[in-house]
Amino acid sequence: MDHNKKEVSELINVACKMGQIILENGGETYRVEQTINIVCKTYNYENTESFVTPTGIMISITDENDETTSLIKRINSRTVNLNKVSIINDLSRRVGNEKIPISKLKIMLKEIDNAPNYTRHTAAFFTALASGAFCVLFGGGLRDFFVSFVVGFFLNYLGIYLTKIEVNTFFINAFSGFLASIFAILAVKIGLGANEDKIIIGSIMLLLPGISITNAVRDIIAGDLVSGISRTIEAFLNAIAIALGTGVGFNFWMSLFGGF
Repeated sequence: MDHNKKEVSELINVACKMGQIILENGGETYRVEQTINIVCKTYNYENTESFVTPTGIMISITDENDETTSLIKRINSRTVNLNKVSIINDLSRRVGNEKIPISKLKIMLKEIDNAPNYTRHTAAFFTALASGAFCVLFGGGLRDFFVSFVVGFFLNYLGIYLTKIEVNTFFINAFSGFLASIFAILAVKIGLGANEDKIIIGSIMLLLPGISITNAVRDIIAGDLVSGISRTIEAFLNAIAIALGTGVGFNFWMSLFGGF
């Protein structure tokens, strides 16, 4: 019986870790529940229940002796790393086919979780490049591209720093929108750029919660109403923060200098 309890304890922690990696890296809640159920049922624990929200994972496993083991995991931070989501998806399918020993699975999950992400320089460069590309896509010229590139690069580093010191995402987006509008107007005023609106659009485009909205819709379609609605509210609050920050930036400039 003690051996059975130990196995269930190890299994529930492994299943939770797989779900945690998916949820923390931009995966949908239904995908987390699906992965947890697949893993637990592969090891012959059919009576497994899971309930996942964007900020928490709850799992219970009932063994053949009608003893229930439960686990609750709080999710404190989320980012976007779809490569890790894909790796965990592949691993869950492999577990379903091969029934990998739990001890080996724990080692594999630790390696996946600790795998290095792109360096800050690489992420900032390609974020800036995407900002410049969006600027051109919406009608900006070459000068606007370079200004949007620089602003996007700076905002990416700023976001990383503010996230590191645990500033709320709402305020990060609002402050980023504020700085984007100020820098764009200033760049046009001194002749570095030509269209402040195009520069602002390019600079803030990557702040928009596109993945959050997509996941919210998918969660609602999948029947996960709590997760879907909470993600929708979160996405719209972030969008409001960006708009609010940008608007305050415009008003701040006009109050100081009387116009563009």
